[in-house]
Amino acid sequence: MIVVDGKAVFTELSELVDRAHTALVLIDMQRDFVEPDGLFASLGVDVSMYSRSRPVLAGLLDDARRASVLVIHVQNTALPDRMSDSPAQIRFNLRMHAEYRRNGAALRYSVPGTRGHEIVADLAPLNDELVVRKYRSSAFFGTNLDLLLRSNGIKTVVIGGCTTEGCVESTARDAMFSDFYVVIATDAVASDDREQHEASLLLMRHRFDLVTAAEISAVWDASPAKHTPGS
Repeated sequence: MIVVDGKAVFTELSELVDRAHTALVLIDMQRDFVEPDGLFASLGVDVSMYSRSRPVLAGLLDDARRASVLVIHVQNTALPDRMSDSPAQIRFNLRMHAEYRRNGAALRYSVPGTRGHEIVADLAPLNDELVVRKYRSSAFFGTNLDLLLRSNGIKTVVIGGCTTEGCVESTARDAMFSDFYVVIATDAVASDDREQHEASLLLMRHRFDLVTAAEISAVWDASPAKHTPGS
């Protein structure tokens, strides 16, 4: 920790991801995006990177649960009949998925009630874990994520999930703009485009703390247990 103009600033990983004030935020680990039989894969999108990041993220999730770290699952959501999509958002969709669109139509994915909207089984939320539905790339925009973090005394968000250059980076930026420390678990994020994944990591490395999941877990394992009422 250093003090800058009277303000204490965390600088060490042990301070940043102290389980007393850290939340693990899992972004969009849903069937449509990451499963080999999901919508994206059925359109020819390469989802092979997730086969490596998913076990790492699952391990980090297990470690967070053991350490009593707050866990928040973010679930990308698109309402039926495009009720949550503005014309500008549809244009964004058209550009982002231009290579995989059929008949020129904007893609439909992660619609509630469909199998593709579901969070994958190996990362499924427990009954007492928070789930935040989002309608844009950032998990902060138009959601109650900020309220949930502040209500639980969170200072740092550890982010994993997909996609690195999309919803992960968008959420990381908004977390920083909302005055949270941001830590990216580099081996627990992935994309369907390796070049964009690498470019995003390069960009984020100059803005946030990028470390491996194992380094984060090591801090949680070494730190004292949280105090709970009656303990």
